[in-house]
Amino acid sequence: MEHPGTSRRAFLGAAAATLAAPASSLAERDWTNVTPTRYPDPDIIALDSRFNKYKLGNTPIQRLHVGTLWAEGPAWSAVGRYLVFSDIPNNVQMRWLDDDGHVSVFRNPSGNSNGNTFDWDGRQLSCEHGNRRLVRYEHDGTVTVLADSWQGKRLNAPNDAVVDPNGNIWFTDPGYGSLMHYEGNKAPLEIKEAVYRIDGATGKMELVADEIFKPNGLCFSPDYKMLYVADTGASHYPEADREIKVWDVDNGRSLRNGRRFVSMQMDGFEQAGNADGIRCDTDGNIWSSAGWIGDGYDGVHVFAPDGDRIGLIKLPEICSNVCFGGVKRNRLFMTASQSLYAVYVEAQGAHIT
Repeated sequence: MEHPGTSRRAFLGAAAATLAAPASSLAERDWTNVTPTRYPDPDIIALDSRFNKYKLGNTPIQRLHVGTLWAEGPAWSAVGRYLVFSDIPNNVQMRWLDDDGHVSVFRNPSGNSNGNTFDWDGRQLSCEHGNRRLVRYEHDGTVTVLADSWQGKRLNAPNDAVVDPNGNIWFTDPGYGSLMHYEGNKAPLEIKEAVYRIDGATGKMELVADEIFKPNGLCFSPDYKMLYVADTGASHYPEADREIKVWDVDNGRSLRNGRRFVSMQMDGFEQAGNADGIRCDTDGNIWSSAGWIGDGYDGVHVFAPDGDRIGLIKLPEICSNVCFGGVKRNRLFMTASQSLYAVYVEAQGAHIT
């Protein structure tokens, strides 16, 4: 989900101010949470009236932790009431406790893990960049390797994973962790970047889509009939579009009718940024991390089921991933470069993490 080939870009133009709160709001606000933010939070922005039902007027964006190098892979444990997230370069997983907000190292080393999720039995799944594999942590503490190769060749570096109600695991393999020593172990990619499915009953792995440059974050629609995948291929392929794609899911096993869901191009900006981690709420809206453009763009973009961009949550850093958590699944957690953020919304995550 990280974009090693993409450089940071400066904030582009005053035209973006028409979509945002005062341009100085991100720079001026106190992210230590000591100085209160005046309600309504100026960095939670409705771009369309459909977002108003999800926007709370009396809640702030909070910075829960700072100190990571590249935070990624937030996943909510409903049983443990904690959030696990990765710090890929530091080769650790971190844990934020709902009880008191305590943050500590959860797993060290982590195989330079990126995306994390939980299965229906409460077991954690992690995409390990450094080991080029997808693993499951069992209740007894052992590690089960779910996937590390395809047709006799090593996976590139699994990135993100989701689980459907039948226990099947779908994951992306764009290979970012093998492109640099900083986030894994630098080595050639041996296979085409692709999306895979692991059968929950047999463990058999199948390639379900490879007509995408670098498949990154992914999520299902609320009814599991569609699969959304962010394409971050523009980090390495000049011809790639910065977009989120969507496929119809056939019989819970295969994908068909791949098409663009949204472009990440936003009015008022000369260039499109990248979507990265994505999650769906119970109404079918897609909440996408976004970044690599600058102030007024970086943060979370919210798209209605028809693809219209209806909301924006501005952050002072590039946002890498999101997930819904909390006891009511109405708190949006956002990993963003060096920090972990959260905000309550009047939306609920559609799935277990």
